[in-house]
Amino acid sequence: MNALELDQVWKFYGDFPALRQISFELPEGVCLALLGRNGAGKTTLLRILSGLMRPGRGSVRVLGADPRDTMARARIGVLGHGLALYDELSALENLTLFARLYGLKDPRGAAGQWLERVGLAASASSLVREFSRGMRQRLAVARAFLHEPELLLLDEPFTALDDRAVTTLQDLLRDAVRQGRTVVLSTHQLREALELATHVALLVRGRLAYYGTRTNEMLEDPAWLYRRYGEAA
Repeated sequence: MNALELDQVWKFYGDFPALRQISFELPEGVCLALLGRNGAGKTTLLRILSGLMRPGRGSVRVLGADPRDTMARARIGVLGHGLALYDELSALENLTLFARLYGLKDPRGAAGQWLERVGLAASASSLVREFSRGMRQRLAVARAFLHEPELLLLDEPFTALDDRAVTTLQDLLRDAVRQGRTVVLSTHQLREALELATHVALLVRGRLAYYGTRTNEMLEDPAWLYRRYGEAA
């Protein structure tokens, strides 16, 4: 089964088409680097895939279901620009709350485990409002992985992370793919994305300019894709 199936997807903001005729299929157990300049439509596409927004036209299937279906959304982990954390709760309380919402058997145990994995165990009892931007980002990463989702949708996940945290996140994503989960990663950090990716999609002004497997040429020269396809759409 494919993890994603998009057929002629459009999205309009007023009369402006933010996405135009997006069609592709992504198999399960791979990592897709979703690339494009600011305003290309990456965040809009991720919001549609996560069920937070409906397409204007076309159809979308995520893990074989409508992404707005409650059961489908429970199988997805999302990290967006809005980190969706509770400032007046501690890091441990934040993750324990989400673990309960996901119905995990040991919410506090799962929360503690993921705080350890993202390097926040020492700050477990600290209020999130006291966290730096990088610490908030690490906590949001933990929340996205917490329920071991089959599909991870990550929008600029490397934002504000130091080198050690970037390496940690890369390891988590590699582990997820090895376990058969699917990752869709949108970022401007080309080298980090292409090192992880098995597949690449490039959006240019709302159109799909390139979709295919990641090649060695892309890895050796991360800017090659933009030079070759950046004005194709």
